This record gives sequence, C-alpha cells and structure tokens, in this order.
Amino acid sequence: MTVFERIKILASKQGKSLNKVEEELGLSKNVLYRMKDSDNPTKERLETLADYFNVSVDYLLGRTEEPNTTADKLSMAKQVMMRMDTEGATKEELEELESEMERFFAWRLEEIKRERGEN
Repeated sequence: MTVFERIKILASKQGKSLNKVEEELGLSKNVLYRMKDSDNPTKERLETLADYFNVSVDYLLGRTEEPNTTADKLSMAKQVMMRMDTEGATKEELEELESEMERFFAWRLEEIKRERGEN
C-alpha cells in the first residue's frame, strides 16, 4: 500500500476528503493527490501527516501495519518531551524532567477524577 493510499484511508476514517485535510493543514490544493505519483514525500510532509492523523511515519511508509507503534510504547511524558527542545540537557536532567512530568500527570489525573467524584 502506498503512502497516498494510507492517507486516503486515514482521511476517510475521519470522514474527511483529502481536500479538507489539505485545507486544515494549510497545504496547497491537490498536494496530497500529487503524492499519488510521487514515491518521495519529504520528511517534513510525512511528519506533518503522521501528527495530523496520530500515526507513526513508519505506518505511513508501510514499514508497519500498526498505526501507533511508537506512541503506544512511550509514556505520555516521553511523548511530550519528544516535542520539546531539550538540546543541551544531560541524560540525568532529562530523566528528572520525565519523572517530574509523570508525577504531574498522575496528580492531575487524580484531581480530575476527584472533581468528577470518581474517587
């Protein structure tokens, strides 16, 4: 299955046309349709589409049949950290940051449950 075919299926699952996806991503008209004839979408385009559809780039490229292989295996904290500029931070600092974020997420989820009366 080609990248174009996967994108078309993902858009369809969301009830969206390719033109609507292009519009929401701020892409030029028919950019996605042109991918039908191109075997080399840019890294940036693949990353944008993967983020939009919440799938991995590997899934778009057909390297895996599991749409969220990477995201499913990473903690929420690691997923957030992947989107942050952590350049220059040491391994220890990153581990501490991850630990703090996990504690915060756990605390906040408990607060939400308490507010809903679930505890």
